[in-house]
Amino acid sequence: MYRMGESGRLSDVTMSPGDATAAPPTPSNTVDEAPPAGASLPPAADPPAPTGPEPAAAAAPGPGEPEPRTTEPPAAEPGTTEPDAAAPAPALSTDPDPDPDPGPDREPDPDPGPDREPDPGREPDPGREPDPEPEREPEPAPEVGAVAVEPDTFALDQALHRLRTVIAGTTYPLELPSAAAARAGTAGLLDQLDDYLLPRLRRLDAPLLVVVGGSTGAGKSTLVNSLVGTPVTAAGVLRPTTRAPVLVCHPGDEGWFRGGELLPGLTRTPSASSEPHTLQLVAAEAVPAGLALLDAPDIDSVEDGNRALAAQLLAAADLWLFVTTAARYADAVPWALLRTAVERATATALVLDRVPPEAAGEVATHLREMLDERGLGRAPLFVLREAEVDAHGLLAPAEVEPVRGWLTALAADRASRAAIVRQSLDGAVTALGPQLAALAAAAEAQSAAAGTLTAELAAARAAARGGIERGLQDGTLLRGEVLARWQEFVGTGDLMRALEARVGRLRDRLTAALTGRPVPEQDLRGALEASLADLLRGAAADAVERAYGAWRAHPAGAALIEPGLDRPDPELDARVGALIRDWQRGVLDLVRAEGADKRSRARGAAYAVNATGLVVMIAVFASTAFIPTGVEVAAGAGSAVAGQKLLEAIFGDAAIRGLAATARADLLGRADALLRGELGRFESRLAALPVTDSAAALRAAAGAVEEARAALALSGPGPGPLPPAEGAE
Repeated sequence: MYRMGESGRLSDVTMSPGDATAAPPTPSNTVDEAPPAGASLPPAADPPAPTGPEPAAAAAPGPGEPEPRTTEPPAAEPGTTEPDAAAPAPALSTDPDPDPDPGPDREPDPDPGPDREPDPGREPDPGREPDPEPEREPEPAPEVGAVAVEPDTFALDQALHRLRTVIAGTTYPLELPSAAAARAGTAGLLDQLDDYLLPRLRRLDAPLLVVVGGSTGAGKSTLVNSLVGTPVTAAGVLRPTTRAPVLVCHPGDEGWFRGGELLPGLTRTPSASSEPHTLQLVAAEAVPAGLALLDAPDIDSVEDGNRALAAQLLAAADLWLFVTTAARYADAVPWALLRTAVERATATALVLDRVPPEAAGEVATHLREMLDERGLGRAPLFVLREAEVDAHGLLAPAEVEPVRGWLTALAADRASRAAIVRQSLDGAVTALGPQLAALAAAAEAQSAAAGTLTAELAAARAAARGGIERGLQDGTLLRGEVLARWQEFVGTGDLMRALEARVGRLRDRLTAALTGRPVPEQDLRGALEASLADLLRGAAADAVERAYGAWRAHPAGAALIEPGLDRPDPELDARVGALIRDWQRGVLDLVRAEGADKRSRARGAAYAVNATGLVVMIAVFASTAFIPTGVEVAAGAGSAVAGQKLLEAIFGDAAIRGLAATARADLLGRADALLRGELGRFESRLAALPVTDSAAALRAAAGAVEEARAALALSGPGPGPLPPAEGAE
């Protein structure tokens, strides 16, 4: 059994149904001075001020004197109903007047005097010490709609709302090792914020929610039915038995649980339902006011939905009543969940069910040792011996009396209930820190992965562009067919040598020759187009191959690859052809524009635009800054030099350099656009899964929550107080 010391801590005791029946709570286990029903609780560390001794006027009246009148307490609001007089009557007056008569033993408020305004907010007179302000009773919490909000929780409430916004806006679309856990963690945190943290923070005085959880076949539903005294939740041999959770509360508390602030994602139903996301609500007089029992699905159910729902409900609990059996108390799944209770500092009690009488002591001792080793040494432990159930599937009242008596005492002790709520709430908020740190790290990994995949595409595009530039510079395009057609177009080698020596004298003659040879011109144009198309297609294929290999080697990229992404787009040939034709038209437009400015110097070039454009293209394909070795290439480069000298004679040196540079830049720009379009298939896959760079925002929001939590000081250091457990092991 556990006893409450002066410090509010528990000490160990041991008891089972075979021992003495639980005694009703003594005055030391109940609140001596409770605020009026419906009022918000003050912090657990600041108990109400004592009222002093009873005034003499409270004595019995003498003969002929009228009977003294007692003030009735105000009616309790739904969801905050206090239990009937099962415990000794509290000593604190329930008069709702915030300024009651102080009584004969209390000093009256000082006389404000003639020089003081009665307004308490008046500024004090200069040079005069202000009178001491009298102690004031705590004011009731303000109302926001129909929900009471304690003033000191406002900062934490706002911080949690901001945190929720950041969490909901953070996504983990890339398939990284941390992504699955981050998505599950996000869903769990949003559920806990909506189901428990935010609604409980607004109503610290709402009824205590006791979630009854445990393994398959542990007897949770049988225990709940036996505590209530009537079947309210399904129990049987088929598994899983509990599919939809059942919440049982006092009729006076039904309004709070039916309102949907707590667990808003579950639709309330008056009877059992096979629909998902439902919560059956049952009102029963046998449940003490101020407390509710929630029969949760099995934590190790074969159905994924049941397991997820059980975890969600336990995360919304003020108190866990964990049920296990003598045969399964050492299973891994229950202990993993109990470890979560320790991490969150959730108030926890355990029921060891179906224990053979001859093994009760040994099993209970071993379980207690395991609890001590795992940080649950102060958790009350109830042992229910193996027993028959009646025709309704209920255990005998004496079997569950230790648990019922403990819950009744807990419901009657408002101070203990408030302490449990604050402890569990504070622990749940504190436990957000490690979870948010993991989410921030996962968000960073997402951003880094997206950056890596984007960088790989940029590297593939840059490498392919470099290949195109080299192809334009090293004379590669002037080999083979292009070289032959170019020499045919401009004449024999002797003519080129003559042009090199006497460009000025032969300029008009060569211009006429150029315009008079349409067939070689077309052949040269075709050869140029084919050579350039091969260069561009090869560069695009190289870019695709490099990007595909880099993405396939990355876990996030491998998940984005789709069939066909390892090959160039089927429309690549058509796009390359269109690119070359558009570029050639652009070169001709450049020549026309330049020729219009040089009419006086190039009268004969006005009708040779096409031929001149071909010469410009040849100049683009061979850099004069680099003359490659090899007979064929050298010949091609020499021809290009000759063509350039021809253009210089027609347009001038500066003009031809500008024409070639402009045409070259235009071609590279179009090639870069071609590569971007080819790699755009990769980029579109990445863009379809937008990655939010929210790591910094998550850390900032988590820091603000922790700062507000520490300032609020919901619970003091050490384990929170639980009432004495008559009948616990």
